Amino acid sequence: MNNRLLRWLSMALLGAAASTAPAQAPGQWSAAQANAWYARQPWLVGSDYIPSDAINQLEMWQAATFDPSRIDIELGWAQAMGMNTMRVFLHDLLWQQDQAGFQHRMGVFLSIAATHRIRPVFVLFDSCWDPYPHLGPQHPPIPGVHNSGWVQSPGRAALEDSAQDARLRAYVEGVIGAFANDPRVLAWDLWNEPDNENSGSYHAEEPANKVALVQRLLPRVFTWARAAHPTQPLTSGLWQGDWTSFSTLTPVQRIQIENSDIVSFHNYSWPEDWLASVRLLQQYHRPIFCTEYMARGEGSTFDTILPLAKELRVAAINWGFVQGKTQTWLPWNSWQRPYVLMQPDVWHHDILYPGGKPYRQAEVDLIRRLTTEANGAPQTSGRAVPGRARTPQ
Repeated sequence: MNNRLLRWLSMALLGAAASTAPAQAPGQWSAAQANAWYARQPWLVGSDYIPSDAINQLEMWQAATFDPSRIDIELGWAQAMGMNTMRVFLHDLLWQQDQAGFQHRMGVFLSIAATHRIRPVFVLFDSCWDPYPHLGPQHPPIPGVHNSGWVQSPGRAALEDSAQDARLRAYVEGVIGAFANDPRVLAWDLWNEPDNENSGSYHAEEPANKVALVQRLLPRVFTWARAAHPTQPLTSGLWQGDWTSFSTLTPVQRIQIENSDIVSFHNYSWPEDWLASVRLLQQYHRPIFCTEYMARGEGSTFDTILPLAKELRVAAINWGFVQGKTQTWLPWNSWQRPYVLMQPDVWHHDILYPGGKPYRQAEVDLIRRLTTEANGAPQTSGRAVPGRARTPQ
């Protein structure tokens, strides 16, 4: 289907839908305020980032495994290809474990990112993968399995226990409050895929009423975040369902739209489907961030999505940067069929090998060309560039 026909169909759907306008939540930026903020930003391009030596959020941030030198090298590679943001996941248990230490390490990360002209989007909560997070050493990757160690935040125990709301509130207000006026932070993504029930992995271990539990907690999270008075925008992204109009959204999705300053979404499908998603979200007249895309085997590639994102000035953040312990170069179906004896023909996510060599040089060249056209040539800080990189020590 060509783009002109797809645009016509998307607009026709919008015109035919019985539209119910979202209410503006207390403290939510107006559309005009959000668009004025976005007009001051460059075209935003980056990856969902975790260091290649960390299996999950806890291993990335805990004092014993926090690795500034590797972060510095890897963000240098991102800068060299023109990336200017990264989406980075936090965890509530880190605040519970060591508030001062966690805040300090976030500051170190922000300082490193700033030297590479990268402003991250921080993610506070996440409904995906293992519902039983624990502090301390994390298990090694399960051979051949995609994202075999990623953990939810809050975990099942906290999600089911409203008595833990006070602890979660302290985390949200504490983290955002510490960096509410910090220009090094681009935005706050309060909850990743909140209504995800992990149908392909941990579904049997999820509470039967998970979506209802999230529906209760999500608006509170937005309220707590607003109470910290951040100067950066808030969001939580749509990722499934019918987005034809506000009236077709689920209750959780309505909470997301009614509270988000910038509209964000995930789409791992073909460019026609990605473009249709953008057209549907344009009805809210706010900046649009695609905070997850690029699954080569599913039809979502840099070659097809990134030029569209540039044309429409949609922020583009793909899943996965450096091949590492998350094993996200393996496809989702590795949960049902681990890739132990043979590797997949095509990488699912990720851009670089651990030493910085591109999986596909043409992809890196494309990212660099498009970001240069939009924002000017990247000003590197003397770090190694992809394809000519030294291996992290």
